[in-house]
Amino acid sequence: MKRLLFSGSLSTLLLITGLAKGQSLQSCRAVLSHDTLVLENDRIARRFSWNNGHLITLSLTDKKQQRTWNWISIDPDCSFPGHAKAGDNGQLETKQVVGQLNQTDHLEVSVTTRLGTLSVRRVFRIYPGLAALNCTFYLQGKASAEWQQAAKKAAGGMDFKNIESQDDLNKFFATAPAMDKLALAGNHWRGRAVEFVDMTDRNNTLVNEVAYNLYRQPGYLTGNLLWLNDGLSGSSFFILKESPVSAVQLANPGFDFLVKNGSVQPVGVGIIPADLSETAWVRGYGYTLGLGGASELEGLQTLRSYQDAKRPRRPARDDMILMNTWGDRNKDTKIREQFIINELQKAAGLGVSRFQIDDGWQLGKSMNSATPGGSSEAIWNNPAYWTPDPERFPNGLKPVIEAARKLNIELGLWFSPSIDSSFRHWDKDAQTLIGLYKQYGIRTFKIDLVQIPDKTAEVNFRKFLDTVQAATSNNVVFNMDVTAGRRNGYHFMNEYGNLFLENRYTDWTNYYPYWTLRNLWNLSRYVPAQNLQIEFLNKWRNADKYPAGDRFAPANYPFDYLFAITMMAQPLAWFEATGLPAEAFQTAQLIKTYRALQPQIHGGQIFPIGDEPSGKSWTGFQSIRSEKDGFLLVFREDNAEPQQAIRTWLPAGKRVRLQPVSGRGKALELAVSADGRLPVTLPTANSFGFYRYTIL
Repeated sequence: MKRLLFSGSLSTLLLITGLAKGQSLQSCRAVLSHDTLVLENDRIARRFSWNNGHLITLSLTDKKQQRTWNWISIDPDCSFPGHAKAGDNGQLETKQVVGQLNQTDHLEVSVTTRLGTLSVRRVFRIYPGLAALNCTFYLQGKASAEWQQAAKKAAGGMDFKNIESQDDLNKFFATAPAMDKLALAGNHWRGRAVEFVDMTDRNNTLVNEVAYNLYRQPGYLTGNLLWLNDGLSGSSFFILKESPVSAVQLANPGFDFLVKNGSVQPVGVGIIPADLSETAWVRGYGYTLGLGGASELEGLQTLRSYQDAKRPRRPARDDMILMNTWGDRNKDTKIREQFIINELQKAAGLGVSRFQIDDGWQLGKSMNSATPGGSSEAIWNNPAYWTPDPERFPNGLKPVIEAARKLNIELGLWFSPSIDSSFRHWDKDAQTLIGLYKQYGIRTFKIDLVQIPDKTAEVNFRKFLDTVQAATSNNVVFNMDVTAGRRNGYHFMNEYGNLFLENRYTDWTNYYPYWTLRNLWNLSRYVPAQNLQIEFLNKWRNADKYPAGDRFAPANYPFDYLFAITMMAQPLAWFEATGLPAEAFQTAQLIKTYRALQPQIHGGQIFPIGDEPSGKSWTGFQSIRSEKDGFLLVFREDNAEPQQAIRTWLPAGKRVRLQPVSGRGKALELAVSADGRLPVTLPTANSFGFYRYTIL
């Protein structure tokens, strides 16, 4: 890992490239010359005035489109209240990140500046062939009186009675730290803010989009993602704010993007003045600026390529069909050695690859235990809390581990890190998982009951995750539960595994197959489907609890269909296998077919096709493996039409061969329409067709 450091005033040329260790980094460069810094690769270049490290963007270039946008502002890109002027000790440091187990090769460029009592470090990451630049903020020092006062005012909320003009309103919101500024010329910019929602125990609409025409007066937009399009030239960009979802961010300013003609700013760095240290760097949020390209698909693929670069997918580690018995709502009442062995035998008959023992394997009793008096606080008052319950597992976990291995199933466990004092015991938690990995080879852990109310908790929680990954050579997969509490969402700390998306139960009649399909469909446009655990349930349980005549009740769908909903994601068998009727195991053939193709399916970039699932739509997904091939998964919901021309990401006018892999579809050779539609036929309602496609 090569490092170069520059500090002080500039009089000579400094050129840093990726030539030394990996030719893959050949195009990634940081060039500092005559007070101008250029960060670039073969797709994108951004020019800055050095300004002692308090960078001021001069221009942005799309090398593929051969287009440059010159900034119309001379203000520094980032801003913090009361910290305006840079000192004379700006520093530039670079290192090549090559051959790391859990990172795609890239060039890392650190820019540090001193703004009065505050030091600001921006760490840029440049990936070869990727039309995007990532930046993460680190702060050190002491906040200005102005920032401290603004933070107190924001924490108390705004008194709208005292706002007598637009200027007053603008002044209030202008106190939020800004991470960047896109000073783009033109009067025809249109924004689309994409807000994401987690806490899925409470929410069932997980993506909201709001269109906004930029104007002279500032607009305050909420969301982790902002798409910008120039109606005059057709140019487009995206800004991904890498933070928890808007509603639960730390130091939340109440919005994520401050936008107007000539100025687009991602705001909110996730740090308040009280979080700062004068001796240590505090990591804040970050953002990624990407080029939209010549089409909507090109912009989405740039975003997806960046997301995949954050955690390179390793099929043997990351792909799974995981069974967890909690979905049948028996909680921990059945968990014991023989029950798990019986479950494993049934799970193997279905084709499951991993089996996860949820809450109840351990001696300590959590707040969700069926045993009265359980608690998730003060866990480490009982040093034996995370040892196997000797009554339920008198021989420890060894017998169930061995039973799983004989059936070619990997065993995983549920775990809840101690939330006491903002994860003060993070190292004990980490050593527990490291011990389970070393003793039993367990590498799949569901992480639950997390609460991140402050920066200390966030820092310690990351230490917990990083420590486990470092000690296990990044072999561990964390299933990060996002169903409740203040957690990390879809775009923050997402390099550690996948997301356990939602709890749905037939017991409460809140499991509807099209709801699950809709949530995956909406998220998959902006979040890799491969990073989401998506559930299918025992449709025969609690059929009598659904209203009579409810056409969307689970019992009205084939079990194959319920599994097919999960195939583009990480399938989660959310039930007890011993509770399934014999007919359920007919789906084992579909699962066998899917398992053989899962790495290929997940090796593509997956996006939604058709219409949003409604229970009555034609809908589905496309996995784009290359310019010539991929997979299509098409669902005909409860729709009377046997054929539909569905919208795809296939190139207009091309002929496409569809080869059925599973489901009810037939082999076809078809032409793609001018608007990207493909006519597909499925013989019955609530059926699906899964195809391998080839562009001829």
